[in-house]
Amino acid sequence: MNPARRRAIFRRLQAANPHPTTELLNDTPFELLVAVMLSAHTTDKSVNVATRKLFPVANTPAAIAKLGIEGVKPYLKTVGLYNMKAKNLIGLAQQILDQHGGEVPNNREALEALPGVGRKTASIILNMVFGQSEIAVDTHIFRVANRTGLAPGKTPRAVEDGLVATTPKEYMKDAHHWLLLHGRYVCVARLPACPKCIIADLCEYPNKTPPKKLDKSDAPVVRRVGPRPPGETKPRKSAAGSRTSAAAVPVSRTGAPVRKRKPRPAGKLI
Repeated sequence: MNPARRRAIFRRLQAANPHPTTELLNDTPFELLVAVMLSAHTTDKSVNVATRKLFPVANTPAAIAKLGIEGVKPYLKTVGLYNMKAKNLIGLAQQILDQHGGEVPNNREALEALPGVGRKTASIILNMVFGQSEIAVDTHIFRVANRTGLAPGKTPRAVEDGLVATTPKEYMKDAHHWLLLHGRYVCVARLPACPKCIIADLCEYPNKTPPKKLDKSDAPVVRRVGPRPPGETKPRKSAAGSRTSAAAVPVSRTGAPVRKRKPRPAGKLI
């Protein structure tokens, strides 16, 4: 991919979401470190469910360490591999107390020495907390970088090195968030929402989803997902046995009901 096209991709992503950030709930560097560590092999939503209960009770290294492994486990049951993560969380908190005066360390070597913290987590902390030009590569970024041609690579480290080497300096700080959110909401694994993608004409992916298959995409930018909004009634059965709602339900040419879709909040649809 040539530099002009690469710059154009980031320019569009920035215009769509000028101030991207993590979807993990946090108010302090330590809370962010804990949330990112817990997010391995699970969703941000699951982590947020856990930390909403945990952080009001314990959100400092001393408070976490005081809970102990068995004390912290009940808060982490929505998180995948919670037994191992409970052990890592207590070890992480204790090591920060013993070796770093209760403060999150500001260098990669010290961060990666913490229990449960790998290169990806360390990169996120260095970027978001300490303002360093790091790009953490998770499964979403790995997919987007390879599909678009931004930084093809066979391993996360190869993709990371490619992104760090080629991303324009002015976009480096937020590149991680733009690419992650794009992969989470548009460039999904099974069937990307290419017809709705704002960088589709710049992307070098050869197998783009055609418009006629867009309704089959599992990208949240395409169709409504999640719980029914408050106040919306469930469809009820009519006398004839078909499902209807209080208002008339529009139908397509095939006779199938057409669901109205509410747009997702701006800033997440990149």
